[in-house]
Amino acid sequence: MILVAGSANLDFVVRAEHIPAPGETVLGQSFTTYPGGKGANQAVACARAGGATTAMLLALGEDAHALPLLASLESARVRLHTVRCPDLATGCAFICVADNAENAITVAPGANLRLQREDLPELQGVSHLLMQLEIPITTVTAYAQRAQHEGVKVVLNAAPAQALPLELLQAVDILVVNEGELRALVTQAGTVAAMLRQLEVPTIVVTLGQRGCLARQHDEFVLQPAFNIAPLDTTAAGDTFCGTLVAHLGQGQTLAPALRTASAAAALACTTSGAQSSIPTVMEVDAFLSQQPVVDQSQVNALRSYCGLNAI
Repeated sequence: MILVAGSANLDFVVRAEHIPAPGETVLGQSFTTYPGGKGANQAVACARAGGATTAMLLALGEDAHALPLLASLESARVRLHTVRCPDLATGCAFICVADNAENAITVAPGANLRLQREDLPELQGVSHLLMQLEIPITTVTAYAQRAQHEGVKVVLNAAPAQALPLELLQAVDILVVNEGELRALVTQAGTVAAMLRQLEVPTIVVTLGQRGCLARQHDEFVLQPAFNIAPLDTTAAGDTFCGTLVAHLGQGQTLAPALRTASAAAALACTTSGAQSSIPTVMEVDAFLSQQPVVDQSQVNALRSYCGLNAI
């Protein structure tokens, strides 16, 4: 079983021609609400990936915003460990999605900040604990240390970007970051490959948007070029990647095929609006992969060059 401990937010999404600059007002094209939050998105992605029972620890207010979040998670057959907070609002996120599919997000954490170390359920039968940084980092650290002590693999998506205490990094087995988050964690700037070598975590995966992703597992590097798609909305693409990756690792897959499937799921998520509503099912991912051509070696070479692997 995979246990996700993290945030659940109701997303308020406005589509616009472009993301507003500071002080600028932009007229939007449409407004919709979607179930979201990094933790809940990753739990839904993990559950939809198939083959892995998924549970989630989350905190919600006693308000109307909690209802669509619960409905979405239950629809995905995620087992819930819910902390209810009558004195706090359910977390919310305010998202502007531009016509080029990029987004800007502001989060009001609300009840997400109430999760405490004593809320972590029993870990018997759990193979991987997946977390993010939209709940208190002291809580994340406590959960990671307990999981490590009980022999559970700890997977951390270090987003939103912030400094990580050494005791947390020491308890992490797999770290997933984007390029900006990676730069925030290292002491010296350099190539992507060089920065991955600076962090003493057994496995690190860095997502690189339309280029693909690179992983370092101990001293070995694994490349996965991106799939060609026409993006509509990149919201939850990273969360889809994380949840799918952990689901497949939990089934015993090695890193390379798990990265390929996670990349395909993330690509598909970019072709549909919303957060959890955009996360594909295992059948959709399998169908997408069956239609993909043989890997273009020029793509692989371009990714190697961008990451600085040609110099190694």
